[in-house]
Amino acid sequence: MSRLTALRLTQLVLGLVAYGVGIALMVQAAVGVSPWDVLAQGLARITGIEFGWMTILIGAVVLLLWIPIRQKPGLGTVLNVLIVGAAAQVFLDLVPAPTELWLRIVSFAGGLAVVALATGAYIGSQYGPGPRDGLMTGLRARTGWPIWIVRTGIEVVVVTIGWLLGGDVGFGTIAFALLIGPMVHVTMPWFSLGERIERDRAARSADPTTKEAVA
Repeated sequence: MSRLTALRLTQLVLGLVAYGVGIALMVQAAVGVSPWDVLAQGLARITGIEFGWMTILIGAVVLLLWIPIRQKPGLGTVLNVLIVGAAAQVFLDLVPAPTELWLRIVSFAGGLAVVALATGAYIGSQYGPGPRDGLMTGLRARTGWPIWIVRTGIEVVVVTIGWLLGGDVGFGTIAFALLIGPMVHVTMPWFSLGERIERDRAARSADPTTKEAVA
């Protein structure tokens, strides 16, 4: 395994674990969560399945929806389904939730920041998008609709269903929707390995030994 591959895998896994922790912090804040987490909370409430494990189940179902829209998952896609929900549930089981409002607001803000950093990290590893992002881009490719329409439509549907099932919709839900895009726009360049990956590929393609080994 090359150093670059080890770096990419480490960044991917740490990013996904951190993403789960960030989600858990926002769930514990109880001031509203992201649309997909509202859905997970609602389904968890009516099924009795804990939030983190429900997150995994939702991710798996979303991944199945990639089949008719002809999306191909990467390693990062599969690990996203498995790791994020598990990390969130472990954190929720081990760390007590804050009770005072100011601590809950701090928990939400911290969770949002962690999610932004984690998103930049796992996307920057370039091992494939998360299942929900892939659903969005796949539908955009199949329908030709603008990406903002596809994303808004998906998130309105999931947050409405989640809210009707008892999920936590609050000012945090609005804050997440408004802030996560600009925050990830800032964090993604910090973790991008794109140039190093391209240089590595170019070096491998120019190395006859590598070509023979691959053949």
